[in-house]
Amino acid sequence: MRTDLSRRERQILEVLFQLGEASANDIVEALPDQLANATIRTMLRILEDKGVVQHRNEGRRFLYRPCGSRQTAAKSAFRKVLDVFFGGSVEDALATHLADPKSNLSSEQLQKIREIIDQHESEREKS
Repeated sequence: MRTDLSRRERQILEVLFQLGEASANDIVEALPDQLANATIRTMLRILEDKGVVQHRNEGRRFLYRPCGSRQTAAKSAFRKVLDVFFGGSVEDALATHLADPKSNLSSEQLQKIREIIDQHESEREKS
């Protein structure tokens, strides 16, 4: 999945992930600020050229859907954030998040992080 998406392109992709499949009109209605239908259609063509979305015809309408899964897109976007802001360092990103007083992780969330780390260490020992 491409990571060089503009803020608006990411918003459109998020709408498509939420709806599964949508027309330009559906996307216009779902976005928080009003954009012209022609603007959305142009951006959808750009996203299609980038290989991020695909369309099918239903009568005279084009219905768009993401090419990949939300998880694939999330991994790609997270990798981009890690590279740009943290030099690729997961530990720096996590440390920054945990040091932020607004993060306010629950005991359950902290336990889940511990379990993920334990599982990762266990898998590394096996390899």
